[in-house]
Amino acid sequence: MHSAIDFKQLIEAVGDAIVVCDASGAITLWNPAAERMFGFAESEALGQSLDLIVPERQRQRHWDGYHKTMETGQTRYGHDVLRVPALHKDGRALSIAFTVAMLYSADQKVTAIVAIIRDETARFSEERSLRKRLAELEATTA
Repeated sequence: MHSAIDFKQLIEAVGDAIVVCDASGAITLWNPAAERMFGFAESEALGQSLDLIVPERQRQRHWDGYHKTMETGQTRYGHDVLRVPALHKDGRALSIAFTVAMLYSADQKVTAIVAIIRDETARFSEERSLRKRLAELEATTA
């Protein structure tokens, strides 16, 4: 027997950011983890464009992909993790990894995209430092 799941509680309890955007790219759901990750309160994010967290140099590519996904209902990032830069409210750069899911209307038109996002800034920085250190060690032994 399945018990009913309180989806509001689930969305608020998870450690990863959950961001839902409508067909135009306006934010319609912003959970507490998104607040912690990006620094914007829910009241600041709801109704805003994803440009809130997408770095300016990435925006054209982001919107091209977003609109194509909304038109076709197809994305490869439902299973494959996408790693991209993002912005915190205070202007600092973040490295995020996410997957997306499509939400559909009764007539199977895409109505929204859900992104499940993890902050990988510390891990990315650590990997970059390790790669640099390895290159330095290889240079001294060559």
